[in-house]
Amino acid sequence: MPLYEQHCITDSLPHLLTKDQIESLLIEVSQWKINHDGKSIIRKFKFIDYYQTLKFINSVANIINQENHHPDINFGYNTCTISFSTHSAGGITLFDIICAAHIDKLFSTADYNV
Repeated sequence: MPLYEQHCITDSLPHLLTKDQIESLLIEVSQWKINHDGKSIIRKFKFIDYYQTLKFINSVANIINQENHHPDINFGYNTCTISFSTHSAGGITLFDIICAAHIDKLFSTADYNV
């Protein structure tokens, strides 16, 4: 099953992924990179204008609230950077990769691309 069809809701806490597991899963979300801290994944998105940026962030908010897994989001006029880390686990878990896949699906199917 593709990652964007999976969900974070589970009865147990997620466990940290190994670097090999992360790199293997990042193949499916190839625009995401391991952040310099080694404990998060990050991707920068570009938009036409501020309105499109905010529209995207609001759509992301709907997804992450459904998954109950919230990233750090920084944005400006036409850019948005999203970073996922599972703070309770101390690094990158499957939940981070699943949410990245949901966001990639949103970005690829909506009219956000510049």
